[in-house]
Amino acid sequence: MKTITPSIIQFDLPLPLACPLPTEERNIERDEVRLLVTTKAGHIEHTTFNHFPSFIQKGDVLVVNTSATIASAVPVSLPGGRRGRLHISTKLNDRKWLIEIREITGNKTIRWKEGVEGMVFQLPSAARVTLKQRFYTNEQWLHLWVADFNTGQPMQAWLAANARPIQYEKLDHQYPLSYYQTFFSFHPGSSEMPSAGRGFTSDLIQRLLKKGVLLAPIILHTGVSSLEENETPYPEYMEIDPVTASIINTAKSLGRRIIAVGTTCIRAIETVVNNEGIVIPYRGNTELFIDESYTMKVVDGLLSGFHEPRASHLNMLQSVGGFEHIHRAYKEAIKAGYYWHQFGDLHLILP
Repeated sequence: MKTITPSIIQFDLPLPLACPLPTEERNIERDEVRLLVTTKAGHIEHTTFNHFPSFIQKGDVLVVNTSATIASAVPVSLPGGRRGRLHISTKLNDRKWLIEIREITGNKTIRWKEGVEGMVFQLPSAARVTLKQRFYTNEQWLHLWVADFNTGQPMQAWLAANARPIQYEKLDHQYPLSYYQTFFSFHPGSSEMPSAGRGFTSDLIQRLLKKGVLLAPIILHTGVSSLEENETPYPEYMEIDPVTASIINTAKSLGRRIIAVGTTCIRAIETVVNNEGIVIPYRGNTELFIDESYTMKVVDGLLSGFHEPRASHLNMLQSVGGFEHIHRAYKEAIKAGYYWHQFGDLHLILP
């Protein structure tokens, strides 16, 4: 670990821990990934995810994201014959999406920053996309474009036929879209998998339900996650229906714990809580950015993957557990050889 200043979690992530193969390629079940359990009081426990129900109490509410991952990476030719890839991020309407353009260099991609308004790219199956305007006027921020697609068919069908899942650069093999779905995946719309839910299996869910744990589904469609240092998340579409709002509000009134499965669930819930601490049904975009100074109004605990150095998600984790808690947990995770990223191990943060 590096020397740090309070509120800034910095660490060196050993390369062997950075990007593991999917569980399917490691011959283990999804619920056999490792689980690190930590509390603000300093308790640390190492186990596997199939023991997750033993840390959850009767009456607890698990908030889960039912967004399903869509194939969102499309090949494109950049000026000069360079190879590129469009990462399709956030739907604005039937034709307009936010996109990120990346140039392929060796076995990785980097942001391509030479785009100008009006530029047209030819895409597979006689489709094309036109760059309309930069999403951020500050050129130091995430390089997203508002883009107009002309595919000649519904976007969902065109993506299914011509795109593939976005994958981390350290994975040199293409995996099927099913690897990027969770037990809860039902509503297509996420560019990248809400990966905190990947360890859940039918058997594990049954054990939780028999124990008296409640599940509260939300939808938050994730965009591209290639945020760099000091870049805040952009608007994402979300839904919280009246039933989920009632489940959460009733549980809070009874003193039950609300545990979010993933940072997407925290962002959704905390977006729609009013000044009285009541969760309000909502359908629309969220622009909430949760940093370390934010005080959680609803969420008590979090199940999450491990986030890379300087990622904005680390700010949210500190809001849940506090700086010392998260710093201590990440130091322990590196020492114990936990895997990072979407196919990696999990971290349960409890009060």
